[in-house]
Amino acid sequence: MSVEFGFERVYVELDRYDGPRSGIADVYGVPHRFLSNFDESDTDPSGTFLVFPIDSDMLALEIEQWRIFVSWNKRYEAGEENLSPHPGTGGVDARWDELEMLLTESRQRTPSDARSANAAFSWLDREERYAEDGPDYCVRWTLR
Repeated sequence: MSVEFGFERVYVELDRYDGPRSGIADVYGVPHRFLSNFDESDTDPSGTFLVFPIDSDMLALEIEQWRIFVSWNKRYEAGEENLSPHPGTGGVDARWDELEMLLTESRQRTPSDARSANAAFSWLDREERYAEDGPDYCVRWTLR
């Protein structure tokens, strides 16, 4: 896997609409939540984001839930899960539901010291869109 200079790891993608909208990624080597300030009238598809650090406990929980999703998605794309609902629908995977409860507050809270940043995404040359170590892109941040 080749990563361009300055691009950093994305651990988890939580939302995607015409590109990444929220998740967890390194910002200058430190794991941060990123939340899009998405505006449909914006001509820049990457847009601006709010970024703020995430503690190691929350990061571990996010990665655990991401891996549950990746496992389900692999089965789904292989045609093995065509009748099984996504674990995020609730009641499908007990651990997912437990993680969801543990993560909800952290996901909904934007600290007052969150920074505004521009993102540039670099797509990885790999077949799978979602892997246990993250989605198929890296990001380079420019803090504003």
